[in-house]
Amino acid sequence: MTTGLTLKRHALKSGAAWLASADAAVRTEFLTDLGAGELLALPFLFEFWAMAHQLPPDGGWRSWVILGGRGAGKTRAGAEWVRAAVEGSRPLDPGPCRRVALIGETLDQVREVMIFGESGIMACSPPDRRPVWSATRKTLRWPNGAEAMAFSAHDPESLRGPQFDAAWVDELAKWKKGQDTWDMLQFGLRLGQRPQVCVTTTPRNVGVLKDLLQSPSTVVTHASTEANKANLAKSFLEEVKARYDGTRMGRQELEGVLLEDVEGALWTRAALEALRVSDLPDFDRIVVAVDPPVTGKAGSDECGIVVVGAQISGPPQDWRAVVLDDCSVQGLGPLGWAQAAVRAMEKWGADRLVAEVNQGGDMVETVLRQIDALLPVTKVHAAKGKIARAEPVAALYEQGRVRHARGLGLLEDQMCRMSQQGYVGKGSPDRVDALVWALSDLLILPAAVWRRPQVRTL
Repeated sequence: MTTGLTLKRHALKSGAAWLASADAAVRTEFLTDLGAGELLALPFLFEFWAMAHQLPPDGGWRSWVILGGRGAGKTRAGAEWVRAAVEGSRPLDPGPCRRVALIGETLDQVREVMIFGESGIMACSPPDRRPVWSATRKTLRWPNGAEAMAFSAHDPESLRGPQFDAAWVDELAKWKKGQDTWDMLQFGLRLGQRPQVCVTTTPRNVGVLKDLLQSPSTVVTHASTEANKANLAKSFLEEVKARYDGTRMGRQELEGVLLEDVEGALWTRAALEALRVSDLPDFDRIVVAVDPPVTGKAGSDECGIVVVGAQISGPPQDWRAVVLDDCSVQGLGPLGWAQAAVRAMEKWGADRLVAEVNQGGDMVETVLRQIDALLPVTKVHAAKGKIARAEPVAALYEQGRVRHARGLGLLEDQMCRMSQQGYVGKGSPDRVDALVWALSDLLILPAAVWRRPQVRTL
């Protein structure tokens, strides 16, 4: 039988999420077994309440970057990291760090968000460890003598001179003088055995953040707004998801994804964003295109499965298409991805399935017909390289003849990494390959046949 001490240790180690999922008897036993002092301390024991992305990774890192959507709990994570850095076992005991830099976009934001905000340092600190704010010195001072100085990213030179053994940097991607301020901070992080910095930010496509993420001494945790929904107003989540879900802003501000356009990209995020539609028209044809992986193992490339609908009445220049869905899967064997493709056909009432057969040959069609012997399948073979195949499809986008439904973020990520020099990224752009096959089947190949000169015998 589990003793009270064993249960207490396990609950404190596993955290609030484990305790919340336990049955009522376990929760009651845990809370009843806590002493008065433990009950008072529990709200301030962050390791118990924290989500995984809010806890610093192990290892000898210099910079810990927390990328997250709005309301994902970044500020609380930064404030608690500062607490852990300066506090000792008892209120007057020294902690690992003594001199901390707090840097925000402006001094007002440092004060109102990082220090006095609802998730800031003051709100997170227990009464016997709460620091005192000196407005004249712009400094927090803890009972054990540790100090944190506030700085504005608008004034990089203010960091010239002071030195620190830790720093918390908030919303780095918003800083207008981001690179200059970051560089000045690095010169000041020279105290202690291993100075470290915690960076909490919603990602943006800016050089200082991209360079930081590429550094070998940087570790990253990530979370979306949805991850912290238990601490957010339900109406807020409903409103922002209704407005921004599936959009470029939603990917950045809600999912916390760093959106980059590569040099010479065939598609850009701004252009794709402008092509978004909410109301879908009636279609003359709908196809599902499949780009099968070489293998079906967990670490293999994805199986690209993309659904596209087209209106093809009138001359080819009037034909239009909408990318409806991205049903791509990974780590499934041939039967698994084939079933996913057929489900996509059934969901959208597709007329035909277009499948690349370079990798699997006749096996691709054989597997598909195991699921439905009468499945209308068109087999396509890639004779050109990926970029050569993609360029005519990119031209359709430039002409405004292709639109996108919401919820295609991962497909669009791959599209924006397709450049004239090749695919910039790990793995293979299987989602883009499927997109190219679908649009080629709907708009490009039929147009070539339509334009072919007709020889008539009189």
